[in-house]
Amino acid sequence: MFSVLFPGQGSQSPGMAKSFYDNFDYVRSLFKEADDLLDFSISKLVLEGPKDKLDLTENTQPAIFLVSFSIFQVLKKETSFNINAANYFAGHSLGEYSALACAESLTFSQTIKLLRKRGHAMQSAVPEGQGGMLAVLGSNIEVINDILDKNKDIFNCYVANDNSVGQIVISGNKKDLEKFSLELTNSKIKNVKLPVSAPFHCKLMNSATKIMEEEISNENFKPPKIDIISNVTSEPVNEISDIKKLLISQIEKPVRWREIVNYMINKNITKFIEIGPGKVLSGLVKRINRDVELIQINNLEDLKKI
Repeated sequence: MFSVLFPGQGSQSPGMAKSFYDNFDYVRSLFKEADDLLDFSISKLVLEGPKDKLDLTENTQPAIFLVSFSIFQVLKKETSFNINAANYFAGHSLGEYSALACAESLTFSQTIKLLRKRGHAMQSAVPEGQGGMLAVLGSNIEVINDILDKNKDIFNCYVANDNSVGQIVISGNKKDLEKFSLELTNSKIKNVKLPVSAPFHCKLMNSATKIMEEEISNENFKPPKIDIISNVTSEPVNEISDIKKLLISQIEKPVRWREIVNYMINKNITKFIEIGPGKVLSGLVKRINRDVELIQINNLEDLKKI
């Protein structure tokens, strides 16, 4: 039994998917369609950079989706492996949209336009430089929640990602994050400021939630052909009304990745296939459970692993 994983922000790099773009006409067609839909050359940004522009959230989100979706099409067309026999699809944050598109709940054009709007809304929710994110290393969610609760009159920070055993990401405004970081350091808990310009997956994203509520509510979804694990509930979601509701709330809710992976392992999943740029999710899964099989597909050579 196996599941397919779709990465989120942080996995991007210039040149991602180039081997697929160079070798397959239909991948080049997808890139051209993306350029036309977004009215700028996201193709050039994905293939050549510059990195600082690719790292802007409003570009990163559609770019990572374009790469994951393209690789998924290659996997279906160029190998005998039946990727649609997967028991579950799961994506990290924006990766949940990739999962929905590959499960044919959303079309390619719907998804890339939604993610462009989502990225812009999230980037604009908090003025640049006023918010941020902090990675907490070597601790656990119970300890971190306890620190946040005990100090709620001193600083307001929020769990944004419960990624794995020993890796939790916190969001907040800049001053509160500095106070929280000092508290962690005094408690001898390692923490690292992340190179992001906004505090994702917390209530500071409320204006983005309002924008995406309107966008998502007006979209026509179909029932996904594969069970999708929700970031918000860490359980499968298949009803269209629930999918929409959870995608909207996802913007302000923490990504429960550790629980998502454990849910699938408890359902006898023994293999995970990561489709898209980088190997971030495979690394997180390995920290959660070292006994499962991990395959990453992010260049042409990787198809031999299937």
